[in-house]
Amino acid sequence: MAQNDTVKLIGSWSSPYSLRARVALHLKSVKYEYLDEPDVLKEKSELLLKSNPIHKKVPVLLHGDLSICESLNVVQYVDEAWPSVPSILPSQPYDRASARFWAQYIDDKCFAAVDAVVGAKDDEGKMAAAGKLMECLAILEETFQKSSKGLGFFGGETIGYLDIACSALLGPISVIEAFSGVKFLQQETTPGLLQWAERFRAHETVKPYMPTVEEVVAFAKQKFNVQ
Repeated sequence: MAQNDTVKLIGSWSSPYSLRARVALHLKSVKYEYLDEPDVLKEKSELLLKSNPIHKKVPVLLHGDLSICESLNVVQYVDEAWPSVPSILPSQPYDRASARFWAQYIDDKCFAAVDAVVGAKDDEGKMAAAGKLMECLAILEETFQKSSKGLGFFGGETIGYLDIACSALLGPISVIEAFSGVKFLQQETTPGLLQWAERFRAHETVKPYMPTVEEVVAFAKQKFNVQ
């Protein structure tokens, strides 16, 4: 596929899923036009509705006349459409399958735990949901220790597919920590993830496009009308 086709990304600055797509594009040094949907939960552009008529969500990658939807799908597409170094997915089949498995675990299990914490109606429900989220993070901590092989990222020395997948949790967890006063990423229980999160946020590919903790918390307070 010609790499000089027009590339656009429909996203939202506050969306952790949009961050995945942006990091992938910048890792591959793909030049693209970013089309921000500033309040995608309330108002969606005609282009977004046309480009993703099924889910009507960001991100959507527009490559020429093609529309690629769903963040993990976009990341895989970018890796295959621009097969230059660095590779985002691991080169070995088993490692690729494992990375996809844990990425799906994050979207299915970890985000369900995040949603449960946010939606809990009473203290008992909040404690139960928080416990589930801590269990998920403990499993991810173990996965990080195995995948990183003592290096800085899930992918080893450089950011890879599972790093990008896991990055989507950082904003929501920061908001929950700010609202609840509970630290989910901490030295005692998730030392690897804690240091990984700091390293990921500071990476030159990520830092210009990842909202700060303060920005994400302020957005959430406005969204939920919390003082």
